[in-house]
Amino acid sequence: MQELAEVRLTAWVHGHVQGVGFRWWTRSRALELGLTGYASNRPDGRVQVVAQGPRDACETLLELLQSGNTPGRVDNVVADWTEPRDSLEGFTER
Repeated sequence: MQELAEVRLTAWVHGHVQGVGFRWWTRSRALELGLTGYASNRPDGRVQVVAQGPRDACETLLELLQSGNTPGRVDNVVADWTEPRDSLEGFTER
């Protein structure tokens, strides 16, 4: 089944997403979905989200990131899909 296939989502979130609780919010949503990975602030003001798990759960997280119901203001989300790599434990804020 495609929706159960394990994937790695890397998403770069553009907008006013630093200093507003965005990484904490993302971590909470990812843990609810059973995903592993991290959310980290980038020097250019973006937040990078790396999530691994079932494809349908990663797609749900991406939809949540794009929903407009996040802390701060999301202007754009650029996503990249790859095969999972590195064993990630839990979901952390970096």
